[in-house]
Formats: sequence, structure tokens, C-alpha cells
Amino acid sequence: MTSTEKIRRIDGSYGEGGGQILRSSLALASLLKQPIEIFNIRKGRSKPGLAPQHLTAVSASRRITSAELEGAQLESQSLKFAPNDVAAGDYYFDVAELRRSAGSTSLVFQTLLLPLSFTSKASTLILKGGTHVPFSPPFDYLQEAFLPTLRKLGIHCDAEIRKWGYYPVGGGEVFFEIEPASGIRPIEIEEPGRLKEISVLSAVSNLPDHIAQRQAKSASDFLKKMGLNPTLKIKKTLSARQGTSVFVLAEFENVFAGFSSLGQRGKPAEKVALEACELFKEYWDSRCAFEPHLADQIILYLALGKEASRFTVSKITQHLLTNAWVVRQFLPVEIEVKGRVGEKGEVRIRGCNITRRLQESNSQNRGG
Repeated sequence: MTSTEKIRRIDGSYGEGGGQILRSSLALASLLKQPIEIFNIRKGRSKPGLAPQHLTAVSASRRITSAELEGAQLESQSLKFAPNDVAAGDYYFDVAELRRSAGSTSLVFQTLLLPLSFTSKASTLILKGGTHVPFSPPFDYLQEAFLPTLRKLGIHCDAEIRKWGYYPVGGGEVFFEIEPASGIRPIEIEEPGRLKEISVLSAVSNLPDHIAQRQAKSASDFLKKMGLNPTLKIKKTLSARQGTSVFVLAEFENVFAGFSSLGQRGKPAEKVALEACELFKEYWDSRCAFEPHLADQIILYLALGKEASRFTVSKITQHLLTNAWVVRQFLPVEIEVKGRVGEKGEVRIRGCNITRRLQESNSQNRGG
């Protein structure tokens, strides 16, 4: 490491101790050009250290920032990362490049979106790997819930899935086009507002049509018992292996909320549907603005803004608390989480207006 700036040390075992600490740290370090050392990487997991998905996020972050890097190998539990300026461009990354893996393209994408949003030009990303895999937001969630929410904040990204990738083979492919952002708008949302539309996507790859139909019917029956009238969509998808998924999207006046479930061998189609619907019902009953996954991701963006933001969340998670801790390691922000883990609560964020500095830096880069 040749950087003269002080290295910020991040303990990867803090809180839930998973890969989120690595991803959020890489995103913020890249954005702020902050050298970091991460130790105890994924110490809270049964197989600690860098898995292929995490190593892809590291390698991709290095490429977009021309970073100096130490410790970037599979199963490594420590890493030094010293980024330079983030460069807009056309990028391609394959999670399975070093070892066969269905690692999540969605999680790699979340690592890169924030820094690439604050460059002076548009960028494109092609990511190959798992698009619908356990313990990761599926592509449908990114496209229909996460990205539409970010658009309200001033982050614009279009997404397209070209091939679906299920566990354990992966092999999916997704495409993203990221536009330069001019800043972050604050939000204040206490309730989701009126339900405008609810839809169910039942998808299958290399399986009989009746499985998708049973998933759709089961989800429809569940939601109709709640007094709702869902729109049903059945899709046969291109994939390297068999797989099924259900995605429930609820569009409210104030928010988008998405809930998903994946099939597996021996798991009835009806159960796949019910899992996604039950997650939606838990959120629906809370009458809060955001579901847990959206809450823990959006704080990275709101922390960059000039003004204060506030929102309610249907369930406080360790992921949320851990991500709030990571943000505080990089930025002079106030993040207050009211409530107990496992219960609904409220998040207040007073941003640090770092986007102004980023805009000035981008202008200088354009001038050079």
C-alpha cells in the first residue's frame, strides 16, 4: 500500500458479521477514495472469509477504482483496499470466474451501484452468476422494488435480465445501465399509503407449466383472502437448470415493496407461493413504510444527502443495525434506529451532504 491517507480499519465480525460489512465498506471506500483494512471477514458465518461472490465484489471494486489490493483470495479473512478515483465505463464480471459458483449477482451489483452513480458519465454492468439464489435479493426485487425506490432519491439505473441463474449452477446474466446522479433527495415516509397495485410473478425454468400455475393460484387464493385482487403473471424463463420462484410486488402511493421465495427439490409449489405471501402479509399488517431489506440498503444513500430523512420499517434487523454502524465508520452522520430487533420501528438519518463534494470532484475530472 502506497497511499499516504490513513487506513480505516473495519471489523468484519461486528453485528451480524456477514458479507454485508464487506460490501458496504467497499462501496463507501470506493465512493470516498478511502483506504481501508477489513479484518475478521464474515467471521459470523459457518465458512468465514471470502467466497467467490465476495471476491468478485472485491475484484470489481478494484477494477472500477484502479485500487491497490492485498489479501484478495478465496477464504481470506483480511483485506486491504486503497481506491483511486471511480471510473465510469462498460464492465463485465463473472462470479464463477475463479471457482464454480452460483454467487449472487444482486449483491455484487449493490457493491458497485453507489460509487458508479457518482461518476461524470454513464456506466454499464454485465454480471454473470446467480440471479435467484438463497440469502440474496432476486433480480425481480432489484428491478421492481429497490431501483424504483432509489429513483425517488435521485439514483437512476435501468436493469434487464438476459438469463436466469438458479442455485447451485448459476450461469445467469443481468445488465445494468447506471446514470450519473446529481445528489440525494431526502425522504419522510411514515406509512405506505394507498395500495395502487399488487402483482404476483410465478416463474419456472425447465419444469412443467403446471408448477407455475399452481404457484400463481396459491398466491392468488392467499391474497384474495386478504381482500386483495392481485394481477397474475406466469413466465417460463431461460436458465441452465431447473428452478422456480415467486415474487410478490406491492406498489403503494409512497413506496414499493417486494417479497420473494424460491423453489427447491421436494418443496411443493404451493409452499413456494405461501412463503412469499406470508412475508408480504407480515409487512402489510405492520402498516410501516419499508420492509426490512429495503431499509438496510437505503441508509447508505440517505446518509450522503444534505437534509434529514425519516422512515418507518416493518421489522428492525441486525442487518439494519450493522449497516448503520458501517456507515458511521465512514461518514459524520447521525443515524438513529428506534425500536427493538424483530419489531417494527423508525429510522432517522441526518445526512452529511457529501454529494456536493462528489459533484465538485466530478466537474474537475470532466475538466481534466
